[in-house]
Amino acid sequence: MVAIDTPASLESFRRFIISSTCKSYAPRSYLEDSEVFAEREDNLGAIYVEAADKVTLKKIRDITFVNARDILGIIYNSKSGNTSLKWRQLRRNNGKVSGEASANSLTNLAESGVLTLDWVENYLKKKTEETKTNEVTS
Repeated sequence: MVAIDTPASLESFRRFIISSTCKSYAPRSYLEDSEVFAEREDNLGAIYVEAADKVTLKKIRDITFVNARDILGIIYNSKSGNTSLKWRQLRRNNGKVSGEASANSLTNLAESGVLTLDWVENYLKKKTEETKTNEVTS
């Protein structure tokens, strides 16, 4: 588990959720529409979009697709329970992602643009320094 606390655009977090849950079967028009988000019920690893305006479009498998505007926040929990992330709006479509992510989610976060190459490099540098410190004290 890796602690995440980084600025991120709404669109990058939307892409992360889709790539983590339903990219293989979501209609192409939903994938390309920046106002379409995936939601999932609590017992399956909750995904919830908090928005001023939200309309249900269609349920496919365990995902309910919604058209949402004026997003205030998004809660994402993986089915495995290893990833728990929240996106909170700071200004318009820019916000902050915080929580904990599994190694698999880290890959999807990086591919979707939530995590930048700088973030990954800083994280690896920090982990390398921690390992060296632990080796010295052992």
